[in-house]
Amino acid sequence: MKAKTKLWFTEDGRTVMGAGRAELLKTIDEERSLRKACQKLGISYKHAWMMLKKMNDALGEPAVVTVRGGKDQGTFLTDLGRKLLVEYETNKKLINEAVGDETSWENVGFKLSARNKLPGKVVEVEKNGLVSKLTIEIEPSALTSVVTEEAVEKLDIKPGDRVYAVIKSTEVMVAKAVGEKESKNASSKKSERSD
Repeated sequence: MKAKTKLWFTEDGRTVMGAGRAELLKTIDEERSLRKACQKLGISYKHAWMMLKKMNDALGEPAVVTVRGGKDQGTFLTDLGRKLLVEYETNKKLINEAVGDETSWENVGFKLSARNKLPGKVVEVEKNGLVSKLTIEIEPSALTSVVTEEAVEKLDIKPGDRVYAVIKSTEVMVAKAVGEKESKNASSKKSERSD
C-alpha cells in the first residue's frame, strides 16, 4: 500500500492552485502558448481558460499574460505566476519526500528525520469545537493543520510559538518546539500526536 497526498493553495477560502493548474502553468511556461499547452495536456482551450480565470480571480491579479502580434507573441507567466509555480513545486517536493520517509512515530522527538519535521511559527489558531485549525508559517509559505482541541491545550499552542509540522503519510501532526537546553526526554513529553 502506498500513501498519496494532494497539495493545493487557497486564498480566502478559494482554491488558487492544485496539481492541474500547476501543470497548466508549467506547460504554458514551456510552450509559450496556451493553445500548445492545451494540446500537450490533452485539455480543451475553454477548460484551460476557465482554470486560469478562476486562479486569477482568487489571486486578484493575473498569473499569465498574453502578448499578441510580433515575434514575441505568446502566453507567458507573470512574476506572480512564476513565483506561485516555484512555491508549489517546492512544497510538493517537501511533501513527497516526507511521505516517502519510513520513520516510525513510536519515538516522536527521537527518530524524526529532517525531511518530515518542518520547523515553523504558528501565525493563527482557529478554535472550532473539538478541533482547531493551525496556520503555521513554513518559509516560503504557510501550512494549515487540523488538530484536536485537546492537543492545542496540552501543548499550549498559541500564535508566535515555534513548532514542528511533522508529516507522515497523509497526516500532518504538530509538535511544540523545545528549547535546545532541555533534554530529549522533556522533548518527548511535550510532543503530542494530533490525530
